[in-house]
Amino acid sequence: MRSRYTAFVLGAIDHLVRTWDAATRPIDMSPAVGQVWVGLEVLDAVAGGPLDQSGEVEFVAAYTVDGMPGRLHERSRFRRDAGRWVYVDGDRR
Repeated sequence: MRSRYTAFVLGAIDHLVRTWDAATRPIDMSPAVGQVWVGLEVLDAVAGGPLDQSGEVEFVAAYTVDGMPGRLHERSRFRRDAGRWVYVDGDRR
């Protein structure tokens, strides 16, 4: 989760592609114009340990768009694919 947030902050689309399930990954992953990510708070994690094949993370990510504050609150689902964690989807709160 933290590596994906960092990839959004840095605009590292290649990392996002590698860590997003191909079945749910959007075609266009261009960053939103004027959006700046400013903070991440992980609220909860369920499973996702070394022996698990799936897990969930609830988080709040703060951002600004053209100076106006916003936040993304989501419970994300991940699964292990060939030994690596990939983002599947999430429910916004």
